[in-house]
Amino acid sequence: MAIHVHFTGFDGIEIHGAHGYLLDQFLKDGINDRTDEYGGSIDNRCKFIMQVVEAVASAIGASRVGVRISPAIDHLDAMDSDPLGLGLAVVERLNKLQLKQRSQLTYLHVTQPRYTAYGQTESGRPGSDEEEAHLIRTLRKNYEGTFMCSGGFTRELGMQALADGDADLVSYGRLFISNPDLVLRFKLNAPLTKYNRKTFYTQDPVVGYTDYPFLSNASGRSRL
Repeated sequence: MAIHVHFTGFDGIEIHGAHGYLLDQFLKDGINDRTDEYGGSIDNRCKFIMQVVEAVASAIGASRVGVRISPAIDHLDAMDSDPLGLGLAVVERLNKLQLKQRSQLTYLHVTQPRYTAYGQTESGRPGSDEEEAHLIRTLRKNYEGTFMCSGGFTRELGMQALADGDADLVSYGRLFISNPDLVLRFKLNAPLTKYNRKTFYTQDPVVGYTDYPFLSNASGRSRL
């Protein structure tokens, strides 16, 4: 397998091995029905993502590479019978790769099971809050590097995750779309603008993308 990486003008690359996309399809036993060296055992299913991560890290340096996984998310028919086991298998291999590269990755990014997609249920798969917390904390404990979480975080939940040591970083997506000055709003604990999910995947370059308001000061100018 040959992977060519062109790295111009970017600070880093996040390898998307989550949410039912190609790498996630190889990882999950509920969708990977291959009978070759990339299917069947968990070692085989982890092979493709690790080949991609190693190739990119070798090309641009591990410190510029982030990896995203969602072992507990059932999205686009990609689910796994043992999400914790799968997550730990990826973590173990990433730890070994970092030793080999003599450099840590930028981060490991794991989506919380409560991730919501397309207005579906509030949980990617059935499970209690305790089970979700156990999965994330176990992966966090075993990963030797910077650990990032995402998926349904509010300001308060993000602060709690950091305070409890469940993550080093918290990622926000949808709230950033409707609040271009989200960091400032969090700092001030200001009200947030609600996003319109119907505009997430349209061809309009403005509506739902760049037309959400900034916080304004008394003069009516943006505070950023």
